[in-house]
Amino acid sequence: MWKPSSPLSMTEEQRTTLEAWVRAKTTPQRTVLRARICLMAAEGVANHAIAKALHTSRPTVLHWRQRFSQGGPSGLAEDAPHGPSTRALPSELVKKIIEATQHATPPNATQWSTRTMAKAMGVSNATVARIWNAHGLQPHRVKTFKLSKDKHFVEKLTDVVGVYLNPPDKAVLLCVDEKTQIQALDRTQPGLPMKKGRCGTMTHDYKRNGTTCLFAALNVLEGKVIGTCYPRHRHIEFLKFLRKINRETDKGLDIHMILDNYGTHNHANVKVWLEKHPRFHLHFTPTSSSWLNLVERFFGELTRKRIRRGVFYSVADLVASIDEYIKRHNEEPKPFVWTKNAKQIIEKVTRCKAVMETLHYGHPGPEERSTLPLCCTDTVRRARRFRPVQAGRLRPVRRHRDLALRR
Repeated sequence: MWKPSSPLSMTEEQRTTLEAWVRAKTTPQRTVLRARICLMAAEGVANHAIAKALHTSRPTVLHWRQRFSQGGPSGLAEDAPHGPSTRALPSELVKKIIEATQHATPPNATQWSTRTMAKAMGVSNATVARIWNAHGLQPHRVKTFKLSKDKHFVEKLTDVVGVYLNPPDKAVLLCVDEKTQIQALDRTQPGLPMKKGRCGTMTHDYKRNGTTCLFAALNVLEGKVIGTCYPRHRHIEFLKFLRKINRETDKGLDIHMILDNYGTHNHANVKVWLEKHPRFHLHFTPTSSSWLNLVERFFGELTRKRIRRGVFYSVADLVASIDEYIKRHNEEPKPFVWTKNAKQIIEKVTRCKAVMETLHYGHPGPEERSTLPLCCTDTVRRARRFRPVQAGRLRPVRRHRDLALRR
């Protein structure tokens, strides 16, 4: 026979807390069971009687009596730490998986999957997934970037950003560019409409009914757009668009235009026309830096909202849709606000260039990459010995999203 147990020592405040837990509907059932064990023990009920009444075991009753004596109500609400798992991977193997993910590729693919890595390292694919998730590794994803090689990048960047942050007085600031080769696409079969539990559908193939080119000028301060479509993209069409801008803007204001270095903008006839109209002032963006032009942000909105999922039976239908979108946009214009200064952008581009130089001089060759899945640690260490610059974190310069633009 078991020895009679003494009543569990409990203060009135602790009793009130446990009774509240038992009455509450949101208390977890495991906590309710523990609270009932301690309340019955405080009333002097025998341990085996408590176990029988609550449909549990006597060791469970003894365990939670002891936990309450040591930690009070908080000892019942929280589970004790169980310590490290006996099945935990060695730190050397975890490090080997991380280094192989970052610096190696499988023999027959450009990136690792959880199963190919698991097979190479002798672990399960779930283990690889947990390691990747814990260290923020996503080998299945890739982001695009492009660094400008313009020799006058800093000067042009400072000029354009300076105009954004400090617009000239008594002047109109326009971002000008062309969205070329906009396709009038018609689907080969009618799509199904959206309904509850099913999104709308459209065929993956299409019929191409021609293209058009949109010339647009975004008023940075007001958010309005001057736009028109032409069938071709030449200096002749650009001169027509300049005359349209000249007609639709206040004659008493100067016009500062931000545009890229496309050959159409530097044509001899265009230069002659600009000399005859001295109120036009041009600010050119660096090469491979279209993300500096805010009108590209408008083009993105036009594509996403009106063109990508549209069905156009002819070029005229496409042009009418674009004109209608610009008209509705100008009725409620919302300007895009530039927030980054030139110093912040230059620092970021400098970091990216430093990383590019590091990868160029320190990246392992094809022969070394082929051996990395088997002995990746030593190979990576050999490759790192020749890195002239310490690697930083490469943040890709995306075209629109990475420039802190907000509506």
